[in-house]
Amino acid sequence: MPDAKTPLKIGTRGSPLALAQAHETRARLMAAHGLPEGAFEIVVIKTTGDDRTLIAADRPLKEIGGKGLFTKEIEDALLAGGIDIAVHSMKDMPVAQPAGLLLDCHLPREDVRDAFVSPAVARLADLPEGAVVGSSSLRRRAQLAHRRPDIRLVQFRGNVQTRLKKLNDGVAAATFLAMAGLNRLGMAEVAKSAIAPEEMLPAVAQGAIGIERRAADSRAAALLAAIHDRATGEGLAAERAFLAALDGSCETPIAGLALHVDDGLWLRGEILRPDGSEVIAGERRCAVADAAEAGADLARELLGRAPAGFFDWRG
Repeated sequence: MPDAKTPLKIGTRGSPLALAQAHETRARLMAAHGLPEGAFEIVVIKTTGDDRTLIAADRPLKEIGGKGLFTKEIEDALLAGGIDIAVHSMKDMPVAQPAGLLLDCHLPREDVRDAFVSPAVARLADLPEGAVVGSSSLRRRAQLAHRRPDIRLVQFRGNVQTRLKKLNDGVAAATFLAMAGLNRLGMAEVAKSAIAPEEMLPAVAQGAIGIERRAADSRAAALLAAIHDRATGEGLAAERAFLAALDGSCETPIAGLALHVDDGLWLRGEILRPDGSEVIAGERRCAVADAAEAGADLARELLGRAPAGFFDWRG
């Protein structure tokens, strides 16, 4: 067991939300194993995605490296032995992992819905025609363009606090955040309303925390097994298989959500053109054991229904 002399080192990004997720992980490990706080050390690692100049420039994520921007330096530290486990927002995680690392522990999933945030209006439907909305998410931008083609979209990057400041500075009239992040930060009141998945299907793995470890580290494996939430892992198996079979990068607007129903899973997914002009959606119901197969099968169906030229914008 880790102790004050040989603590378990928990790697994380340094944003307030990332730190909240690392603290939750530490608290769950402490409770599960009866360990003091001193048996753990939280190690903050700056990633390329945290570069303030990139955030200030509000460049689309796909132009500056995709999801790996938020994970590479942390995974490098994990492989090198500088940390023992790494805590991630699962929606930031690429579907392919570096050799030697495993992502097989997930904490109980938070609220999966998107939050509508605006200083002036309570709901998306209340925005006046031509209003400016900020978002860096390809998925949210495409969904919004599909539902409200009159809205003007601008790029909007940064952590929760940065985005709220941009909103208050008048860069946009509204933006979207994840309800999960706001809840974990104790800032649920920031959301003027939560958007139901039926109106805006969330990002794959939204609201889920994943904990990565070295494949050969049996000590970390034993510690993490005690806090793994099986239901979350089962849903993510379907969602991430769906994502992997489609694209898995930040270059395609993709949404997906798997819920437990009766004795199995209900998976919904959609792919969109970035301008919102077309949405292709589908669903699968399956046994839990068939989660990954169902996710990949739904992806193949949507790809098969996509008309010629659907992905031409990718070049």
